[in-house]
Amino acid sequence: MHIDIQSTISNWKKFTLTNQQNMSVSLLNYGGIITTINVPDRHNIIENVVLGFKNLAHYAQNPNFLGAIIGRVAGRIQEASFAIEGQTYHLEANEGAHHLHGGAGGLHQVIWAATPFQTEDTVGVSFTHTSVDGEGGYPGTVENAVTYTLTNNNELIVDYSATSDQATVLTLTNHSYFNLSGNMKRTIHDHLVTIASDEFIELDNELIPTGNKLDVTHTPFDFRTGRPIVDGINSTHTQNILAGHGYDHYFILNPKQQEAIQVQDEVSGRVMTITTNQPGVVMYTANNLSEGLELANGLSKRYDGICFETQASPASLHHEGFPTVRLEADVPYHKQTVFSFGVVKE
Repeated sequence: MHIDIQSTISNWKKFTLTNQQNMSVSLLNYGGIITTINVPDRHNIIENVVLGFKNLAHYAQNPNFLGAIIGRVAGRIQEASFAIEGQTYHLEANEGAHHLHGGAGGLHQVIWAATPFQTEDTVGVSFTHTSVDGEGGYPGTVENAVTYTLTNNNELIVDYSATSDQATVLTLTNHSYFNLSGNMKRTIHDHLVTIASDEFIELDNELIPTGNKLDVTHTPFDFRTGRPIVDGINSTHTQNILAGHGYDHYFILNPKQQEAIQVQDEVSGRVMTITTNQPGVVMYTANNLSEGLELANGLSKRYDGICFETQASPASLHHEGFPTVRLEADVPYHKQTVFSFGVVKE
């Protein structure tokens, strides 16, 4: 196990974590961004399985949120406003009339304080950042901490912690685009995905939750026994079409199933399993990914990656019955998502 720390542009630092299986993860203190995850395929060929820029300086813009920590609230907040105890708070409208992923000054564009650490069988970095009261329009001063830990079992553990000095809203996630083919050799069309979810949240034509939960049964949103992503890309289901021919939807996870999500690429044999104590996940299939970005493994195009944004639901700010993003004063927030990498058993 070891950590390599490299100074890059301005006061950015890149941390590369490597375990005894030669799996490695590179992170920036800017945005807490995951730039690369290198893991073996079935032939023990080690390749990168996330999208990242060839030139680190391009993360300063990053309109597609590649690899970044997202907050204070991941997802879209309807009409860029919400109310707590009768007081309305107005946020930046950075996607039409709505607020997306914390706004322009969100956690994806701040320099986090970084503390690397190493134990006998783990290596990692803890990132911390104070988000002051009123920042981006949000109430409360929030102490945020996101810790990335790499184990010798090829697990990347992401721990999110926060406390606020007043009632506020918060749900943090990571916005990595995964592509298990390795070095972006193929799109994600044939990635086989399993999600332990019976319901997903219906969206309107601006991708804002309508307040309806839809049963996945007999739809391209039924991933309970596994299905390829291409089913949704080619689907005539209204929800797939309005998302840009694919998925950008919140799936409510079945709390009884610990391994909430599994992704498999048959050609490389790579498998990623996701476990989380978050109540749901937004699966986004890069339907609207900017084309022609100079990424580490080639120019970007639609469907080059797939995001699994484990989080609560900002729909809870405007509709009853959804996993809440509200955080009370002085109540610790702690969520964990674990990405485990392996290969298909032959």
